[in-house]
Amino acid sequence: MSGTGYWIDGRPGNCLDPAERMAQYGDGLFETLRVSNGVAEYADRHLQRLQAGCARLRLVFDDWQGLDTELRTHARECADGVIKIILGRAAGGRGYRFAPDQAVTRILSTHPLPDMPHPYGEEGVQLCLCELRLGLQPALAGIKHLNRLEQVLARAEWQQEYAEGLMLDSDGRLVEGTMSNLFLVREGVLLTPRLDVCGVAGVMRSVLMDLAAAQGVEVRCQTVWPDDLASVEEVFVCNSLIGIWPVAAIGKQHTYVPGAVTRMLQAALSRDDRTRTGRWYNE
Repeated sequence: MSGTGYWIDGRPGNCLDPAERMAQYGDGLFETLRVSNGVAEYADRHLQRLQAGCARLRLVFDDWQGLDTELRTHARECADGVIKIILGRAAGGRGYRFAPDQAVTRILSTHPLPDMPHPYGEEGVQLCLCELRLGLQPALAGIKHLNRLEQVLARAEWQQEYAEGLMLDSDGRLVEGTMSNLFLVREGVLLTPRLDVCGVAGVMRSVLMDLAAAQGVEVRCQTVWPDDLASVEEVFVCNSLIGIWPVAAIGKQHTYVPGAVTRMLQAALSRDDRTRTGRWYNE
């Protein structure tokens, strides 16, 4: 696709009421989906996570079938690119308090795929450890809410010398990348950080955990510390747009070679059916 388009509550437009709570407080959620050949990849998982996030934030949105239809329509028109969905609490007066039945504004936008000139999936990427730490908040852990200032400030710590930065929480545990989830391989076991107090439970993370289990690879969600980086054989990061990026180095302390588990998961992902089937939403 060549351009960007915006639709607000199903109608073309790019002007948002400044009183919207998503603009005032970041009161909402978002999903970013890759579109290939007119299909929004893993749309069922994205929309399931969006629905779970609505329950967590008490967003009263009930037109899930309409959103499903709108998503599929724009994916066909987009052909290849990116679709972003935002659900945010609408305008409702000044102050933090919201009405239990406050309306939700729906924004859908289409974008070109990000430019990735380097063969990161083959050669691997250089990462850094970010200085900014993630705050602990179990009530928001896992969901993809609109408050991304931690990631914005962490991303400002480097320019082009690294492809991604890894983030620790305030207690010093490894959690995720600024835009990705983290996996490590130790003696054939696939490890990924627990996300029970902070971090985003990415859709690609869930896909890869399922693919690994289907291939007979043991998968563990556990606490991961920076010292663990010295005792693992493989490291990779992932998200819905980039797929899998093997990690070649983290700063100047750790170097890796893309290994058997990473390559097996890349191959399994390339074969995986990324379309959704059946009804995913709850009425």
